[in-house]
Amino acid sequence: MRYPTRKMSEVSIAKRKEKCENCTKQCNKKQSDDGTNSKQEKEEVNGQVNEGSQLLLSACLSCDGCLSEEDNLKISQQSLEEVERILALNKKCDVSKHKVLVASVCPQSLPFFAVKFGLDITEAAHKLCSFLKSLGVQYVFDTTLAAGFSILESQKEFIQRYRRRNHDSHALPMFTSSCPGWIRYSERVLGSLVTPHICTARSPQQIMGCLVKDYFSKQQKLSPEKVYHVVVAPCFDKKLEAVREEFYSSLLETRDVDCVLTSGEIYYLMEQRKVSVEELDSVPLDQVLGEAGDAALVRHDGRGSEGFLEHVFKHAAKELFGLDIQEITYKTLRNRDFQEVTLERDGETLLQFAAVYGFRNIQTLVHRIRKGRVPYQLVEVLSCPGGCLSGRGQAESEAGGRVDKALVQQMEEAYSSLPVRLPEVNLTLHTLYQDWLQGQDSLQANKLLHTQYRNQSQIHTQPPHMQW
Repeated sequence: MRYPTRKMSEVSIAKRKEKCENCTKQCNKKQSDDGTNSKQEKEEVNGQVNEGSQLLLSACLSCDGCLSEEDNLKISQQSLEEVERILALNKKCDVSKHKVLVASVCPQSLPFFAVKFGLDITEAAHKLCSFLKSLGVQYVFDTTLAAGFSILESQKEFIQRYRRRNHDSHALPMFTSSCPGWIRYSERVLGSLVTPHICTARSPQQIMGCLVKDYFSKQQKLSPEKVYHVVVAPCFDKKLEAVREEFYSSLLETRDVDCVLTSGEIYYLMEQRKVSVEELDSVPLDQVLGEAGDAALVRHDGRGSEGFLEHVFKHAAKELFGLDIQEITYKTLRNRDFQEVTLERDGETLLQFAAVYGFRNIQTLVHRIRKGRVPYQLVEVLSCPGGCLSGRGQAESEAGGRVDKALVQQMEEAYSSLPVRLPEVNLTLHTLYQDWLQGQDSLQANKLLHTQYRNQSQIHTQPPHMQW
């Protein structure tokens, strides 16, 4: 397996541009075609989109063809080369100018290393930690703690939206906000049709950025710009999220997340340096609260992502209707990546949520939104078919271009082996809410755990009526 070290994926981008080389023609045609929407609706029959007319949106969003020079510059800094440059500077410059390197690993990346190393997920995490520290990284965390914050804030926001649904047309449905591919599509293409409905809770990655740059740096008596924060993630789109303007402090000239590397890029670096897993020590991951933290690796409910749907569903059932739900039963609709769950009592439907993964299913969802045929109060939306474990930064086959289904299955098995812990019972979260955020409903919590999504369709090259 080979992964590039520059930009998002130069080899993959070249292939994608080959496949969608007429995108510019299509974009220009659509910009001058006022009848795009009606044409799209005619081509979609019973939820099926005509393949001949469908552009590969996932490929388009991962391609840098439509990005500005400024965007390209930002994304070019999301690379192994940039991390190696920082590490090299640390060796050359005066100690007072050193950057403290912190790595945060997404829990969906750990199964990739477990499969590649042939180890259980905890031991693989320890080996990965050892490798990163051998490079010069000083602290290695996993982002499950940050995901806990994101889930709790999403639960709270859903309850608020549900209770104002009768006088706020934008309250429901609520769409999850943790997937940057979906967010990019919503802001640049769908615009005001969707953006008011997106949950404002920050993604686990960006909450982790705040934890590292705001809380952890203060604990270490470091200014945020002295910390270089790397996130290891399963997908390339996380690089786009890291360079969003709202996650940059112009005052301190620092980002919450300085660089995102995919699991595949890290594995490529290990191969490049001929690192033997057997020779690596077993080094436990660090804890944000130091020794006071819980060192055990855990996961949240869900199908290989962060389980926002399941957590919000169970919480809402209890909070709104006094019902304790232990197990959730998914009903498959179009395919495994379009499923729904329903809460019923005495024949009455109380809640109806959906999980929609992959852009083909997202397009069906959007078509239904335009028609006003969305019965759901919450939709968990992810751009990768199969969810986060199938991110193209780790699940692509060696031949490239396709998902390695056998690898994904092994990763799913590894991920499901982790014990589940509800964020509500995570004592570290409760401690941080008080010590870092001054309470769960404080202004500080709202500032650091939430963001806003906006209609950008008028200010980018893609027209607001673009259909895919």
